[in-house]
Amino acid sequence: MFSERYHSIQDGHVLISAIQASRFAKEVAGDFNPIHNPDARRFCVPGDLLFALLVDRFGLSRKMTFHFRSLLGENVPLAFHEDDDGVVRVRDGNNKVYVEMERSGELTHDAKVIDNLTRSYVAASGKNFPHTLKPLLESEGVMFNPDRPMIMYQSMSLDLDTLDAPYPELEMHKAELKPEGKRGNVSLDYRVVSAGDPVGLVSKKLVVSGLREYDPQAMEAVVEEFYRLKNRSWN
Repeated sequence: MFSERYHSIQDGHVLISAIQASRFAKEVAGDFNPIHNPDARRFCVPGDLLFALLVDRFGLSRKMTFHFRSLLGENVPLAFHEDDDGVVRVRDGNNKVYVEMERSGELTHDAKVIDNLTRSYVAASGKNFPHTLKPLLESEGVMFNPDRPMIMYQSMSLDLDTLDAPYPELEMHKAELKPEGKRGNVSLDYRVVSAGDPVGLVSKKLVVSGLREYDPQAMEAVVEEFYRLKNRSWN
């Protein structure tokens, strides 16, 4: 599984270094959010990496829901455990929960199936900004703090018709932003398509914090910095 290079195991616990998390964000997701930079003051591990590790360990089910409860910093020893209520939780040594995973239906541990779906999902997720979020923010006349952008996962769910679809791809179906004061609630719905046929749905909910009036020049500077970092990473 490709996620092996983005974490380590120590004393039976999963550890994710800032460098590993940043590499995953850039190399797999194409996500250049500054919050995933190793030297970021408020650094956090990408939620997509935790999703990848969970599916790798527990398999892919036709119906899955992930709730992201807390931001995860670097090198926190994590335990992945299925509790008596059937919910898989990712916790640290202080019993703080970072992710909860619920699942039902047919299950597969086929590495190729899991790898294909995970890569497709993470690649689509990495396009949240600027491809999807910038037009949404602009249409609502709001934006995040350009000096401290905070776009956080709240939840993600997938509902697959089959686990046998070769090379699934995610296509954007619907995107919506609802500003509520300084907070923006974002809903993103994708169709999962394989060989041109729909084979499932994926829904994501994000929170954009620190909303303020939209400033075209400030947003353009954020976008330019995004592509500068992206171009630098591949040169």
